[in-house]
Amino acid sequence: MTISPPPAADDVVWDLPGEAPHRLSLLVLPHAGGNAHAYGVWREHLPADVRLLIGQYPGRGARYSEDLPESVDDLALPVLDSLPADTGDLVVLGHSMGSLVAFEVTRALQAAGRTPRGLIASACRAPVLPNQCPVHPELLDDDQLVAAIKERGGTDDGILDEPELREIVLPSIRADFAIDDAYRCTVPDVRLDCPVAVFGGDADPIVPTGMLGGWSLVTGGEVVPEVLPGDHFYFQQDLPGFFARLNPVLGTLRDAPATAG
Repeated sequence: MTISPPPAADDVVWDLPGEAPHRLSLLVLPHAGGNAHAYGVWREHLPADVRLLIGQYPGRGARYSEDLPESVDDLALPVLDSLPADTGDLVVLGHSMGSLVAFEVTRALQAAGRTPRGLIASACRAPVLPNQCPVHPELLDDDQLVAAIKERGGTDDGILDEPELREIVLPSIRADFAIDDAYRCTVPDVRLDCPVAVFGGDADPIVPTGMLGGWSLVTGGEVVPEVLPGDHFYFQQDLPGFFARLNPVLGTLRDAPATAG
């Protein structure tokens, strides 16, 4: 099924409501090189009372003509500025590099007195740790970069093998990988006030399961990761199985007492 943004969708944040009034909004931040289109199918697997919001980064989709991002702020700040006024109770979820963007979005909302119900990090190192598996896109020609992307998965090989399509997507992928390589939060004693849940794949070569617990460094408490079968894009291999684990977490975060901002 191909998901297209609704006619009134914002270029920066897609808004895909369910069939019932929303009791919770889930903001999803894509992986490096990712596009909101890739996460539109999630609408089919979420409860009807969960509103799906998806961030679209510059340099892709309707934002293709914008300058490419150079920092996490270039990814996070437009999303913050474009959140719907009626978002209400919010959970922020990121996959891979998107988890770092989600962390910065959550931190900014917390500073503004609007702490989310929770942060869900997927297949990503803790934000206070350096990237243990950098891509170094500045050292790779296009063919080498395509090989690195294919090794990580998550991007349709048909796009990467079609010269015209490859020319469209590679600049944003280069930009995102450079951001992911360099990012590290160095704020002393940084802590999130909301609960943090962490997901990952048991065969992920990029972020092994042993690294997922590092998110406890920004929570002040122990994080017990949810580990599912699969590699760095484990959820693509069994989307219903992923949501069988994710939806109860969303329910717990929705029903928990709100955290003071």
